[in-house]
Amino acid sequence: MTIPSNTESVKPRGHYDSTRRRAQAAQTRNDIVAAALVLFLDQGYVGTTIVAIAKAAGVAVETIYRAFGSKAALFKSVVEAAVAGGARRAMVPVEERPAIKAMIEEQDPRRMLELHASTQPGIHARAGPLHRVLIEAATTDTELARVWTQLEAQRLDGMKSIAGLLSDRGALRPGLSIDEAADVLWTINSLAVYDLLVLKRGWPPSRYRDWIAATNARALLDRGEQSIRRKSSARRER
Repeated sequence: MTIPSNTESVKPRGHYDSTRRRAQAAQTRNDIVAAALVLFLDQGYVGTTIVAIAKAAGVAVETIYRAFGSKAALFKSVVEAAVAGGARRAMVPVEERPAIKAMIEEQDPRRMLELHASTQPGIHARAGPLHRVLIEAATTDTELARVWTQLEAQRLDGMKSIAGLLSDRGALRPGLSIDEAADVLWTINSLAVYDLLVLKRGWPPSRYRDWIAATNARALLDRGEQSIRRKSSARRER
């Protein structure tokens, strides 16, 4: 009797081992980011040591340096994880995250701005405390100052992508360039505006969300586009 060969259905052990190692490395990275988040918020940047983070995460100090390179780079990763809603979600490309993907696929320019605005209260609530730690520490730490510059440049790039989508759909006001539109989005959606309206003036997050959506639309969209949207909405309500 001949026994059929199953070699084609059996995955090489090396493949299994490498997959498991990648999963373990990702979990270790997540543990480090989670531990660092708690310590940075509780003790500030200067008061938090790599030794303390390693102890809280249950890893060796060398593991942190191998994974992130420096304390400042780790802090940047912690901020990016907070913006994304977790270390695992931060590993997913921005354009593939569900909320951003829905915004990109939305064809109605005003609705697209509303979808983007809906992400902002949560981002600022999660990442705002870390940004404030960063802003304070960056005044005396040149490496952290570079991290702040990098994060703001990343945020501006994201706003340019949104402005580019609006431009591609012919929705921007006549004479408004993509760079100018990005500057408007970058300013209106900034942590500074969130802090003024939500923390200082006591606006509920929903009011802040609706305000930035409406303000962005008034500042960026062609009046004809806004008129079409209002007429379309009126027809749906009948």
